[in-house]
Order: sequence, then C-alpha cells, then structure tokens
Amino acid sequence: MAELNKVSVDDLKVTGKRVLVRVDFNVPMKDGVITNDNRIQAALPTINKLTSEGAKVILCSHLGKPKNGPEEKFSLKAAAARLGELVSAKVTFVPSDVVVDDTVKAAVDKMQNGEIIVLENTRFRKEETKNIESFSKDLASIADAFVMDAFGSAHRAHCSTVGVTEFVKETAVGYLMQKEIKFLGNAVENPVRPFVAILGGAKVADKLNVISNLLEKCDTLIIGGGMAYTFFKALGYNIGKSLLEEDKMEYALEMIKKAEEKGVKFLLPIDTVVAKDFGAGKPHHTVERPLDDPSKPFISDDEEGFDIGEKTRALYAEALKDAKTVVWNGPMGVFEIPDYAEGTKAVAEALANIDATTIIGGGDSAAAVNQMGYGDKMSHISTGGGASLEFLEGKALPGVEAVQDK
Repeated sequence: MAELNKVSVDDLKVTGKRVLVRVDFNVPMKDGVITNDNRIQAALPTINKLTSEGAKVILCSHLGKPKNGPEEKFSLKAAAARLGELVSAKVTFVPSDVVVDDTVKAAVDKMQNGEIIVLENTRFRKEETKNIESFSKDLASIADAFVMDAFGSAHRAHCSTVGVTEFVKETAVGYLMQKEIKFLGNAVENPVRPFVAILGGAKVADKLNVISNLLEKCDTLIIGGGMAYTFFKALGYNIGKSLLEEDKMEYALEMIKKAEEKGVKFLLPIDTVVAKDFGAGKPHHTVERPLDDPSKPFISDDEEGFDIGEKTRALYAEALKDAKTVVWNGPMGVFEIPDYAEGTKAVAEALANIDATTIIGGGDSAAAVNQMGYGDKMSHISTGGGASLEFLEGKALPGVEAVQDK
C-alpha cells in the first residue's frame, strides 16, 4: 500500500495542456472570511509544479455542504482570492452556478500557459455527490489531463474525484496525495517499531474498524476522549453522566480481549477529569479509576468525564517515550474548553519531544495540534479526517483507485 503504484504528476507532460486538478479547498470560514488556509497551502506544491511547466491549471473543489444547490456562503470565491495571494501565477475565479457552462468554457479557451482558473463549488451541482455521469462529462470537457490531489475527499466516489477519471485520458495523483499515502501507508503497512496508535474523540462507533485494524499492526494502543467511558462501563465501572454507547460495550470488551491475544499493550485512562456542569470555568476535579475493583466508587452519578487526568497524561507520555512510529486520531478531551484541553496538550507535547515519525490523522486532532502550536513538530498532519480514518481501517480509497496505475 505504501508504495503508490499510480501515475504521478511528475509523469505527465503538461506544457500547453488543460489540467483539471481536484484540490481540497474545503476550508473553515466565518462570515465569509477564511479562518485557516492550511488546505490551500497544502495544494501549492502541485499547483506551482504545473504552472511552472506551462500547464493551463483548472482547479475544482467542494466547500461545506450546500443543501439546495448554490449558496453564496459556500462559494469558492474567497479561496480563489487567497490562492491569488499565495502564487505568482494569474488566478481567475469563474463563477457559475452549474460549475461548468459556456462562460467557463470560454474562459478556459482564453487561458495562457501557466495561468490558473478556479471553478465554483462542485457541490453546487446535485449530481456531484451521486457521481452522475452528466457532471463528470462536463468537468472532463475542459480537461486534457486530471490530477487528483484532494486526499480529504479521496474516500468519496463523487464526480470530481472518481467520475471524471472515466472521461479524461490522462490521470495522475498530485504531491499531497503522494505524501499522505506515503506517511499513512507506511505507518500502517510497514511501521518502524515500536508502533503506537492513539485514538480519541467522542465515539467508539466512528473508530470501530480502525481499532480492530490497528490491533493487527501496532505494539501499543492508547485510548482517550469520550470513547474511553464506553470501555469503562463495559469493564463494570460507574461512569455517571459520561458519554456512553451502550450498543458498543460488547465490542469494547472484544477489543480488550483481542489486544490481549495479539500481545498488544492496551492503555485506558487511569484517572479522569470530571464536573457536574459542563462549561468553561465550572468547578471540576480529578477522580482515579480503582484498578483493583470496578465496583468501588469512580465517577459519581451526577458527574461527567471531560478529559484524561494528570496520572494518565504521565502514563501516556511514558508509553510514547520510545515509540518510533505514532499515529494519532482524536483528542483526549473536550480540548475546545481550556479546562479540558490539558490531556490533548500533554499528548501533543509528548509527540513533539520524541524521535519518531509522528502522524496526525486530520480532523480534530489536527486542529488541536495546530491550535496548541505543535504543528511544525509533527512529521505529517493529514488534511483528511474521514479519509485518513478509512485509510487506517485498511480500506481502499475510491479517489486513489480511480487514478491510472503506472
């Protein structure tokens, strides 16, 4: 898996050709302003490579989840403007509610080598998410070659990620896709050991197959976040008002058993930060988990757990000390609230201080690591939350599969 046998952007001869690139410009916005341009920055190596070689570069992406066709707040206009500030090439945004129309085709026809056009949000077309041929053909009609560089959307079989490849002769993966697959692929298929996986976040359900797949591969599995309480309850502990997925308790026990059978160290929090009321500045304290007897008092009925405690932070940092490969997906607590950000911060700090390949699997963990100022200390921060999870599950990604093999 790690050695990607796909045609790369390096294999294409692009001078004078119209190259349609599926990028991931699904950036966070507030009141029409981009609050984080990481995904645009991540696309620059591929874009710059193509423009420098004289390609006519046409970029397409989705943004958000428009429900009823075109919505102004989901326009890619701001992303195109930001891109214009980051590259030396000429960038033109061509607005069109149907994404590809005669105006767009005329603009493409007028393009000079090395110029960039940004199309409107692909999800303004209802056909996009259903992978309906008519829209795939529209996208293909303005392209001589197609480059897939949107890892964050590679787990979706949409017109702009998969459908279009059926109607464009030359297809390739871009640099970002190659980097994502190299890091995530090597981590899972060919890790330098010890290999430690850290899983957090709210729900066991989201990570069912990931836990199971990683137990086949890793040496230590660390659990944190809201999903830990389902494991506690399954083991017989009282978890008060904490998050619980009752239908996943049996699965939690199965995973603990599987870890035992595989000889994988399975770490659950040994203390947890609890409060009666949720919110910033509300009284909170730490309770220890009675490891010798689950029937002893743990979290009281009127309290809820929101973060891993100090002893767990030390335990997890110790478990990470000698690791050589680490994959982390999902925060250790409700990190958006400073009172409950300490666990996530401690793990980020531990990763920043070890000599290992550290891979952050997109989504909330990526946001947390960047927000806490440890982003540049990680080997790789994935741009795809859902895509990196599916990759860690061992699933094939449609957006990768659709690109032609070497």
